[in-house]
Amino acid sequence: MADLAPAAAPTVYFIDDSATMREVIKIAFRRENIHVVACHDAASAFQQIEQVKPDVVISDVIMPDKDGYEVCQYIKQHPALGKTPVILMSGVVNRAVAEKAFAVKADELIRKPFQPQDLITRVRHLLRPGAAAPPPPPAAAAASVAALSSIFAATNAPAGRPRTAAPPAMSRPPVVPDQPAPPSNITPFPAPPPAAPAAAPPVPQPPPRPSAGMDMAKMKLEVLRLEGLVKKLQAELEAEREYSRALEAHIKTLQESE
Repeated sequence: MADLAPAAAPTVYFIDDSATMREVIKIAFRRENIHVVACHDAASAFQQIEQVKPDVVISDVIMPDKDGYEVCQYIKQHPALGKTPVILMSGVVNRAVAEKAFAVKADELIRKPFQPQDLITRVRHLLRPGAAAPPPPPAAAAASVAALSSIFAATNAPAGRPRTAAPPAMSRPPVVPDQPAPPSNITPFPAPPPAAPAAAPPVPQPPPRPSAGMDMAKMKLEVLRLEGLVKKLQAELEAEREYSRALEAHIKTLQESE
């Protein structure tokens, strides 16, 4: 059962499978007179939303059952909640994540880890009347996707080359009048000998098959690339763990101060 919110306090649904994150957000928003309904997955959130309507929904993107995109799509397509602002949280924010968030009409996309006060500021903005913009028309939506893609596009593309002018049209050659016939005492040049028949074009040969050494070199490069990706993911995981430990320490400090 969802906790009943105070009459004057707005209700924010916070959906995250991390118990530490849920506790930190509940404590942070409690000081702002904002009621938080914390849910560990999308299924429990959908069940409680039918009892207590949200003013803002905050959802993590990566979750064990339904992801944050599905949560946002459910809210935006709900007949009674279509105008409810939705904030998505993600540990990785790139072009693909941003385009998916735009496709499901999310109002905000915030990168984890973040400061609770930053999230509170965004929620306060969305709670203002008229803060959530209506969905753009199809033409504007296409333009927004293109603009969004350009944010994450590579910046080292070569500058456009100036268009070269078309070559001037060739004028017709002047007409030369017929020349008089040569005098009879001039011996004409002998006719050239017939040209030798052209040799048959060489038959194209198939390209040589790559040697085993080339295949091994490609495999080594692919292994190095995969090792780099693994190291990157390990670093992001370690950063998440450090952030969780910092949040746990912050919870203890807040609980001791109360």
